[in-house]
Amino acid sequence: MGLDDDSLEYHASDPPGKIEISTTKPTNTQRDLSLAYSPGVAAPCRRIAENPEDAFTYTAKGNLVGVVSNGSAVLGLGDIGAQASKPVMEGKGVLFKRFADIDVFDVELDQDTADEIVESVSAMEPTFGGVNLEDIKAPECFEIETRLREEMDIPVFHDDQHGTAIISGAALLNAAEIAGKDLEDLEVVFSGAGASAIASAKFYVSLGVRRENVTMCDSSGVITEDRDVNEYKAEFASPADEAGDLADAMEGADVLVGLSVGGIVDQEMVQSMADDPIVFAMANPDPEIGYEAAKDARDDTVIMATGRSDYPNQVNNVLGFPFIFRGALDVRATDINEAMKVACAEALADLAKQDVPDAVVKAYGDQPLQFGPDYIIPKPLDPRVLFEVAPAVAEAAIESGVARRDLDLEAYREELEARLGKSREMMRIVLNKAKSEPKRVALGEGDDEKMIRAAYQMAEEGIAEPVLIGDRDTIHGVVSGLGLDFDPEIVDPNEGDHEAYAERLYELRQRKGVTRSEAESLVKRDPNFLGSTMVEAGDADAFLTGLTHHYPSALKPPLQVVGTAPDANYVAGVYMLTFKNRVVFCADTTVNQDPDADVLAEVAQHTAELARSFNVDPRVAMLSYSNFGSVDNEGTRKPREAAAMLRDDDSVDFPVDGEMQADTAVVEEILEGTYEFSELADPANVLIFPNLEAGNIGYKLLQRLGGADAIGPMLVGMGEPVHVLQRGDEVKDIVNLAAVAVVDAQEDTE
Repeated sequence: MGLDDDSLEYHASDPPGKIEISTTKPTNTQRDLSLAYSPGVAAPCRRIAENPEDAFTYTAKGNLVGVVSNGSAVLGLGDIGAQASKPVMEGKGVLFKRFADIDVFDVELDQDTADEIVESVSAMEPTFGGVNLEDIKAPECFEIETRLREEMDIPVFHDDQHGTAIISGAALLNAAEIAGKDLEDLEVVFSGAGASAIASAKFYVSLGVRRENVTMCDSSGVITEDRDVNEYKAEFASPADEAGDLADAMEGADVLVGLSVGGIVDQEMVQSMADDPIVFAMANPDPEIGYEAAKDARDDTVIMATGRSDYPNQVNNVLGFPFIFRGALDVRATDINEAMKVACAEALADLAKQDVPDAVVKAYGDQPLQFGPDYIIPKPLDPRVLFEVAPAVAEAAIESGVARRDLDLEAYREELEARLGKSREMMRIVLNKAKSEPKRVALGEGDDEKMIRAAYQMAEEGIAEPVLIGDRDTIHGVVSGLGLDFDPEIVDPNEGDHEAYAERLYELRQRKGVTRSEAESLVKRDPNFLGSTMVEAGDADAFLTGLTHHYPSALKPPLQVVGTAPDANYVAGVYMLTFKNRVVFCADTTVNQDPDADVLAEVAQHTAELARSFNVDPRVAMLSYSNFGSVDNEGTRKPREAAAMLRDDDSVDFPVDGEMQADTAVVEEILEGTYEFSELADPANVLIFPNLEAGNIGYKLLQRLGGADAIGPMLVGMGEPVHVLQRGDEVKDIVNLAAVAVVDAQEDTE
């Protein structure tokens, strides 16, 4: 199963699509319903009828954007029509919500003419706080946006035009500074003359590039004044005597802006450019010239940007539109004008010059992120983009006179941080760190389809070097059946000489009831013993198993072969649960049935260390059904004693308290009010359950009823990176746990 099939499965899984409507007010009682609808809803209706501006007070209009398309120019797909464009528009809504907490209604119009679209969209003005036009073909898109901006009293923005213009404009500001060139002196060549190219050229002029220094090329070559082109291309027509092809235009140019098709620029063309050239090759998925080819074309500095995420300086529109609309909506702007676009570009350019937080560096695999040729625009996952760009856009709207609401910008920044909460892309940190130094991960049950699909994704995304343990013919058959372009490394227990592994297993277990012949048999017939021995022998860096086994039976071989770490006596299973506003680590959820105080204390230490690997400062609560001695029996004494042991240990550098009930641990009001003496100044993020039964029940209730994403179980305390999956885990769970194992292995080699 390849990317297309995975995407179809992703979109079709229940509920279909990627977005839903959720309520923001309680609807639990009859009174709630009478307030939400009849008869109570009449009150806000009357207020809005008296004063239309009150729609922003009593409805969701102020945080609602319409993403509108007719599907006539979908990136990479062309004119596929309104209905077929809906997945793209839903995806746009996902990005609005994820990055700026803006709600979206996607609107697909089965209309072709500018008149029809303008009439339809303008009629929806009472619904939306703003409109984002998407994937509408040129030249109609220019007319539609212009007319809607004139007719509507809410911001209208065509991201296909202005998104690329703004983000690449930010990159241009910094690239020119690094190259030591003034914008007004830059000779800029465009490869492509579509909506994004024309809008980018206009925007560069707004930034300071001189119009006469812009040369625009389409598929027929340089656009000149004697050619018959539409009015939008004609705005950037060069004198007739400057006719030629793209190669001619690039000679001596300072900047190439590629918004056309892949592979049309070669190294000789880059070599013909001016000193220290700037090359923005933004065609997707294949740029006009590859990153390495452009960088290797010259001996001096080539500042290179693409539209791809696997190279430095990705020009990604998600750095712009969510935050532009955030700022525009929050000041109730009537327009997104040039000043707001320039403010966005300048804010992004300035942010790239600032010291990058460690959390962002970790999110991108610990690669160096420092202002220079390979870092001229911020990363999309940098949370500071919201706090830098939206206020800059809002301020520009206020100063340029299109805002209907003033803001205290400092207070606004705090409001923005509160809107998205403190949740981080926890797994992205681990996935990208894994990509920075992939390790060999042996996969038991290697002939299972899910495991093979997961191995393919690991290899494809550069997360790990998977080694499938299983029958070679079966694995190749599954790979072929799935249509994967994948030639995995396979260790077949029935092939080759595994005598060394059998001998090592015999050495480890000979005084624990295992004979030499039994060791040979275990290595051949049980992938869990083979994989565990491979890791113990150093032939694999990590091992994953458990997909088709009961958890205890899958855990037993690694415990017998690999054992615990030198500083550990016990192993425990931990789930990381991520909510919108918090992250919680739950232990022990899979291993120790009835732990005593010593086990609980050690599990707490291991789990705190795991939390820190995810950049979380641990605050540990030892859970029970008792609060600080309110019930005194053998069961409540164990977590109480464990908490006391940890507090008395000088090496423990994290706050810990207990025993306490679960709500006491996670509700700030209870901690600060009833139990103000607690060692926890803030709610706990590491929850240590008193026994396996409570831990397993607790994390599953949080996951299913609390809407948390569960990552795990992650084994802590093992001598080598070994993790045991839950039966029935999905491919994404396998990939996530493999990434955790890789990071474990990276830390073991430090």
